[in-house]
Amino acid sequence: MKNLKWLLFCLSFLILSPSFSQTQPSSVLYHKLLRFKDTKRVLFVAAHPDDENTRLIAYLVNGEHAEVAYLSLTRGDGGQNLIGKELGIELGMIRTHELLRARATDGGRQYFTRALDFGFSKNPDETFNNWDREKLLSDVVWMIRKFQPDIIINRFTTIPGTTHGHHTSSAILSEEAFQKAADPNVFPDQLKYTKPWQAKRIFWNAYNWGGQYEPEDGKTYFKFAVGEYNPLLGTTYSQIAADSRTMHKSQGFGSTSQIGEGNDFIELVKGSTFKQNPFEDINNRWEQLPNGVKIIGAIENALNGFDFTSPENNVEKLLQIKSLLDGQDSKALWLDEKKKYLDKLILEVLGVKAEFIVKKEIGFPGETISTELVFNNPAQIPLTVRSLEGKVFTQNINKEAKNNIPVAQSLEINIPRDYPVSQPFWLEKPLDGSLFDIQERSKIGQPVNGPSIGGSLDLLIKGQIIRMDLPLMYKYNDQVDGEMKQPFTLVPEVNVKLDKNNLFLIKGADRTLQVEVSFKDKFLDGELVLEGVRSGQFRILSEEKDEKRNRVVFTIEFLDSDREKKEVLVSFQTNDGQKFNQDTKRIIYRHIPNLTYFTSTTFGLVKMDLKLSNQRIGYIPGAGDDVPEVLRNLGYQVSILENGELKKERLQSFETIIIGIRAFNVNQALADNMDQLMAYVKEGGNMIVQYNTSSPLLTRELGPYPFSISRDRVAVENSPVVADFTHPILSKPNKISQSDFEGWVQERGLYFTSDYDRNYATPLTLQDPGENANKGSLIFAKYGKGTYTYSGISWFRQLPAGVPGAVKLFVNLIEQSGEGSN
Repeated sequence: MKNLKWLLFCLSFLILSPSFSQTQPSSVLYHKLLRFKDTKRVLFVAAHPDDENTRLIAYLVNGEHAEVAYLSLTRGDGGQNLIGKELGIELGMIRTHELLRARATDGGRQYFTRALDFGFSKNPDETFNNWDREKLLSDVVWMIRKFQPDIIINRFTTIPGTTHGHHTSSAILSEEAFQKAADPNVFPDQLKYTKPWQAKRIFWNAYNWGGQYEPEDGKTYFKFAVGEYNPLLGTTYSQIAADSRTMHKSQGFGSTSQIGEGNDFIELVKGSTFKQNPFEDINNRWEQLPNGVKIIGAIENALNGFDFTSPENNVEKLLQIKSLLDGQDSKALWLDEKKKYLDKLILEVLGVKAEFIVKKEIGFPGETISTELVFNNPAQIPLTVRSLEGKVFTQNINKEAKNNIPVAQSLEINIPRDYPVSQPFWLEKPLDGSLFDIQERSKIGQPVNGPSIGGSLDLLIKGQIIRMDLPLMYKYNDQVDGEMKQPFTLVPEVNVKLDKNNLFLIKGADRTLQVEVSFKDKFLDGELVLEGVRSGQFRILSEEKDEKRNRVVFTIEFLDSDREKKEVLVSFQTNDGQKFNQDTKRIIYRHIPNLTYFTSTTFGLVKMDLKLSNQRIGYIPGAGDDVPEVLRNLGYQVSILENGELKKERLQSFETIIIGIRAFNVNQALADNMDQLMAYVKEGGNMIVQYNTSSPLLTRELGPYPFSISRDRVAVENSPVVADFTHPILSKPNKISQSDFEGWVQERGLYFTSDYDRNYATPLTLQDPGENANKGSLIFAKYGKGTYTYSGISWFRQLPAGVPGAVKLFVNLIEQSGEGSN
């Protein structure tokens, strides 16, 4: 029961707005009352953020007034990032919040399973070799039982080979769960919290790649007019959908609305057939309640007599509905959601605005913070603000609010020392294979944590109680953007930060690591502890105390290692036995809230017999990656070249020019100066180009000789490699062997070349299981006095991960400088 209460508390923050804006247009309030009246529910299922059909969701929510949830199997951790260099779990965090922004736009809600997006998969067999199928099936069954949809819509079919293996797997799991969710013998442990549920029908959101869906004979389908105009909202469903899809900014999915009519189709997969529409024979949930007829009548009365010119005149009728709902003792989740929705609507009709604010964004457990509650009711109908209660505080207020005179209340909060920091719950434990290790049942499905600190505001209106949940927010004024709010975030009292993710024990490379131990409050006495290396393998060179910045910086030199690659954990242990080994990471973009998470302070210690020169490298950035940092750690001198530095005269000061990922998709200055880069190569330079997508390309002139970019990739990271080990890039200055292709991460590469000119050598042949061999992962040519390489190999993943063989091979590409010929 405790877990259920906590789940409902979190849902109140995720489903409903945390604070209420000034009065919305009356037509929008009326539209919300129409949504309140309807009880049908739809679960949309796919694999990744951006898989969802925002146009269909927007229509079902705002046209059909259905409660629609999108269940994405993954958080998109394995994708690429157009707006920055965050990848992996960081990208998953960004895409999670982009999805929440998308749902806030189209009106749906968002759920996830425990699946990690491990990168591209070509078929469901490969997918389920990575994912624990039974655990994911339990997640989908759990969400069906919890959300209780009337119909389920899959974005994809179960036919292998037509799309991404994750896509196909999402449909396979959904169809299986459609039947098993109703069986009490399947995952019976879930029935402590929910009950078996049988959705009426399951559909495929039918489409044809590149064209209009054409239904086959004998198929049962339905067409939604998703291009219509909604006069209450003053926009079309297509525009809502475009605005929603544009939230997927990290994927470059900015969208323009379709103008005019549009249709979306769903095709029946399983379940009872229908004659008129897919919601046929689905019960009105209100009718299942003992006084359901009275509730329906009260809602109709509120709709028929809705006052558009003085919205607060609708409050009396809404309170009548509330009185009827409060008399219900049903434990159904849908009813609890309706009660919260109605409370929110009553306050919106009044025009209430409430804030729970603090004057700083970051705090720590053990700290005392000063907060303020501000509550304003512009209506003449009085509200009594009775109390504000949170997990670690209670504040009695008992003040009346009306006539646009705000109520303010200051509150000091003592945060307990053992209070949890703001770590996203799915990152609290190490990965369980390719699943997030989430043990607490109530958290499976949730998109994000509830607020670090929040409160429930107890209000009294005409004898009825309304509870309004408020997260604690940092509010400030930005000189450009005006009022801004960010979630209040809790971080460890002591932060331990490393200046390197990998330290390379190679000749000529810097073997020192700097450890910055910073204190939020005051200096604590303690010592640095290293786990994973023996005492004779390192020494602490210095310990510098910085009073102004409240930190101590340790410099450590590493002398040796007993393995080619190992992980070392760095901790600061206080004299009273506390151990701190987390580093605070921040992700900041304007279209989503500021994000915070904590990584274990570990680094890779890589010992290699590697030959390389101390040459100068010019790096032209693309969509963002961490390759320059790795190259600096190896001992290269790396300069980032800005747009004005791409002339031949400047390029010639570098032995090698490296172009970052997707640069030809996003860097117009690069495309405009390809003649300068080719002249640089021809006169003796060495140029390495990392992967780009086939569309959009800012230029087709990517190299000295023609080639195309395909969608070919090798997704299995341990797939076989056939190599011409006599080729210069595989033989000097470092001899590459078959073992150097072991231990790679996530994938071999993506967007390989095709139709390449005969002047290019192709020394590598890669191959996914069951597919044809592919020679397009790396092409190499001599051009004039210089050398040129284009490669779809995922260097942006392998090098930051410290994969020794990949590092060695990339060093060889760099060391081709000066190997060209006339």
